[in-house]
Parts: sequence; C-alpha cells; structure tokens
Amino acid sequence: MSRRRVLVVGGGSAGWIAAAYLHGALNEQGRAKNIDITLVESPDVPRISVGEATIPAILHILSVIGVDEVAFMRAVDASLKQAIKYPNWVRKDGSHYYHPFSRPPLGPIDRSGELWAKSDRKISYMDTVSAQPALCELGLSPKMFGPWDAGPALYYAYHMNAQKFADYLRDVSVPRGVKHVLDNVTSVERADNGFIRAVNTQRGDRLEADLFIDSTGFQARLIGKELDVPYHDASQFLLCDRAVAMHIPYETAYPGHVRSYTTATALNAGWMWDIPMRTRRSIGYVHSSQFTSLEDAEAEMRAYEGAYAADCPSRVVNFRVGWRTKPWSGNCVAVGLAGGFIEPLESTGLYLSDLASVMLAEHFPYHDDHMPALSFRFNRIMSNRYYEILDFINLHYCLTRRTDTAFWREVQRPERITDRLKAKLEFWKMKYPSKGDFEDQFFLGQSQAAMAGDGGEDLRPPVDTAKLWSHFSYECIMYGMHWDGRFPSQDPGEAYPPAAIPPRVSQRVRALGAKLPKHDVWLKEALGMQDYPTGPTPAGWI
Repeated sequence: MSRRRVLVVGGGSAGWIAAAYLHGALNEQGRAKNIDITLVESPDVPRISVGEATIPAILHILSVIGVDEVAFMRAVDASLKQAIKYPNWVRKDGSHYYHPFSRPPLGPIDRSGELWAKSDRKISYMDTVSAQPALCELGLSPKMFGPWDAGPALYYAYHMNAQKFADYLRDVSVPRGVKHVLDNVTSVERADNGFIRAVNTQRGDRLEADLFIDSTGFQARLIGKELDVPYHDASQFLLCDRAVAMHIPYETAYPGHVRSYTTATALNAGWMWDIPMRTRRSIGYVHSSQFTSLEDAEAEMRAYEGAYAADCPSRVVNFRVGWRTKPWSGNCVAVGLAGGFIEPLESTGLYLSDLASVMLAEHFPYHDDHMPALSFRFNRIMSNRYYEILDFINLHYCLTRRTDTAFWREVQRPERITDRLKAKLEFWKMKYPSKGDFEDQFFLGQSQAAMAGDGGEDLRPPVDTAKLWSHFSYECIMYGMHWDGRFPSQDPGEAYPPAAIPPRVSQRVRALGAKLPKHDVWLKEALGMQDYPTGPTPAGWI
C-alpha cells in the first residue's frame, strides 16, 4: 500500500503545528516513513507577529514533536507561565483573582469551595487552595535550577513569539522529512465525490494529496471558500470582535522583572492581554466595536501602557467568534483560525490548533472509506471543545458586577449567557460543583435531539466533558468573582467564620518561596536573557 499523502495549505503556527505533530506522531519524528507530509504557504501573505500565551497542553505537543525545551525557549523568546491574573473583572476597583495551573485537591473529598463560600471571604478563594497565586505575587519562577525536589512539580506553560514558534517548527520539521513549498495556491481541483484532488500553484505546480489540511487562517481557503462548510456564529455570547495590539520592547521600557503569568485586565469595552516574553511584552485590547471606536480603543490601550510607548506601532485584528460546523469535511480538515476562533481569554488560541492536530493523528484516515466514521468522531470532539471553551469564557463575563459602562451592563443580560452555562449555574445552586458533574454534563431541562441527520451530521446537543476545565477551574472563576448563587436567601447580616489558608497550602508557599528563583533570574541563567535597565512601569498595571 502506498503511503498516504498529506498537504498542509497555509503556514503560520497552526500549519506548522499540524505538520510537525503529525510527523512526530505518525512518522516517529522522522525515524519512520508512514505518511508523506508537504506544507505549502504563500511567500506574499503578511506575517503577524504576536505574543502568544499557552496552557500546559503545549508540553505534550513539544514532546511528541521532539524538541529540547531550552533550545525551544531560546528560539521563540519564551518565558514561563503558571497562571492568569484577572484585574478589575468583578468591579472596577483594583481587585483581582487568579486562575492558576496547579490546584491540587485538599483531601479525598475536597470541600474547600463550600468552606470558602460559607466564610467571610476576606481572603481570595484561590489563595486558600493553591500556592501559585502567592508565588506569582512574589515574582517567582515555576521551575527550579536543576532537578525538582519540593513535592509535586508545578504545572506551567509558556509565553512566546508566535511567528518565531512557526519558524522554529519549520526548522525542526524540514530536516526530518517534511517538505516545504513557498508558493501561492491559485486553484483547487475536486473529484466527482466532492473530495479535493489537488491544488495548483502560481509557479505551475500541481500538488496532489489524500488528505488536505486548511491552515489558511480567517481566509479559510479550502474549508470555507472551496467547500463552503457553514460557520456557527457565537458572537451573541461573546461580544468582542476586534483587537488592537502592540509590542513594548524591553529597550523601550523594562519594568524590572518578568511576570510568570498572563494578565487579562478588564477595560471599558473588553479586556487587555499583557504577555511578558524574554525580550519584550505584547499587549492587546480585545474589545467590542459596538461599544467603542477603534480610535478610543487605541487611546485606552496606550493609556494603559504610558506615554513612553507613543512611538510603538500598533495593528488591528478583526475577528468573528464561532467555528465551522464540520471542521473535517470530505478529505479536508480545518486547523487553527480556518476552523474557528474564540477570544483567547483563557489562552486557548494555540490550544485549538494543538487539539485538532492531536485528534487528527488519533483519527488518521489510512483509507478513504474510513473518513466518514473518523470525521464524525473528530467533528464531535472538536464541537464539544468549542462549546466548552465558549461556556467557560462566557462565565467570566456573566458573573461580573461592573455597571460602569454599557459593555459591562450588556454582557450580564440573560440573552448573552449560553443555555448550557445557565444550566450549570442553576444546578450549582442546589449542590457544590464536583467531578461527577462533568461525567456527561447534561441537566434536566436541556433540549434533546437525534444522534445523526440524513447527511451524517451530528445533531446531538454538545456536552462538557471537562477535558480543559474541571469543577476546580469553574470554582476558581465562580468564587474569584464572588458568585453567591449557592446562598440566595442567606441573611447578609449573619456573622460568618473568617476565611483561612489551610496549613498544607501555607507550608507549600513557604517551602517553594525558599527554593524557587525569581522568574527573571531563571530566564537569565537558564536562557541567557540579557540585562535591561529598569524603566517605567505600565500605568495600568495592577
């Protein structure tokens, strides 16, 4: 049997993740030749260099691809990340809460959420269950010098330059056997059964394949323009549709340290990402064009940073929240922005490319007649994950108590909350969140539908299987934003016991505080980060 041919159309981080991961997983990092992989990308499409925050799932991707962590981090200007900090999400008062990566259960039956909810809540909930918020505030790295020797290791991910990440994956993959073509795709050939047979390029090449991967970004050259796969619009629930972004080189302003977490600060009509890398910070204002003009959004972003960034150029990215209803259609699989987009409030931008690549490797079609069954499962998994992410991002907005702008008043309206999230919150008024809630998250009162339509489409309602966020993460956001739906009839004048940090958590903070280096010190010693003179601190930092 001849080897299966895969053609990745489009580069960038999504395309190179797909090519590199499939090569690593199915060709054993080049030691085997089970499939042929070619990536074709345009030399004329402008490359967008952004700071990208990731989640721990990236570690699996890098392991399968087969890269050295230090070499990878140096190549992509990476820093370490162990949490996300959310300032001003509850109220515009300088308060904040954390969503850390490490949140171990406190005992065989963890009732920490219940205990905190019944307390005076004067200590942040996550400070009572995780050491990482305190470690972030101390400016510490989640990694030690040398082997880890302090109990369970901390989960971490990276901040990185997305353009350099794509280049790094290319430089790793091509010597191992992935073919790279720089050319413009001009037309697409289809077979009688609707499958894609080949693409033609500007230089006159005809590139045939058995499986095509569309990583052409929002253009969606194959899955959208050619196959016309419908797009599920979810903008009713997430109102932001535009971002204005810029980079702050440390030569312009170095605040004296490098945070080991991403910051997502709520502003007037959305939120600001602040991603610290090894050579610069990337900031971007994700906002709703319905509630602020582009000029006002840029002014608000620059006010967040300060006058010293006046000469730093900005750029604008428009987007639409949603995803393809069948990201695998025929013999074409959409990866990255071609498949869909949900604002990356929880750093899921690269993750969705990771997931599609992993699922494709697990469901790889070695025979054409297997594609309907394999694509059905692939599409179901991807759909569930999009809905899971949508619900979780929606949670941050709907629990806010801000009323200072029209945007924050609007996101709290019932029609801006997904039905699935409403069902979860209603259920959690009757009981505290627990692991069993995600066994097959379907609650009394939700609609039901047949399993499959005449065309093979999946008509079942989505379920949240907690592959990304368990009840622990939901508690983090719910209690971080002081959700009190569990006690709607409590007497506000009742005296509550003081919130307390359990000895297990406080001891871990002390132990790790004595062993972990400052994050910038780790970056300098492990990766050779240069010294920068300390400059002004961003005006909007909390």
